[in-house]
Amino acid sequence: MAKKRILVACGTAIATSTVVAMKVKEMLEKRGVDVFVDQCKASEAPSKASSFDLIITTTPVSGVGDTPVIRTISFLSGVGMEKDMELILEKLGLK
Repeated sequence: MAKKRILVACGTAIATSTVVAMKVKEMLEKRGVDVFVDQCKASEAPSKASSFDLIITTTPVSGVGDTPVIRTISFLSGVGMEKDMELILEKLGLK
């Protein structure tokens, strides 16, 4: 299986996206998924989208073409993480 590429976007690409990126990477690796996770500001997502299989964001993003987007705060709040992880796996074509 090819390495999956996920872009995590938030308002400033500092704290929020770091927390989300770490949790997503950890949870996917525990499931045996080979994954590369990067982070950016939401405003940068359109210019980076085509290089990624999925964008996970905590704030609205647009202009990302055909790259699937999941908007969630579950990886910050802890509520609904497993449900969102199932959606991530589905969007990555792993389910």
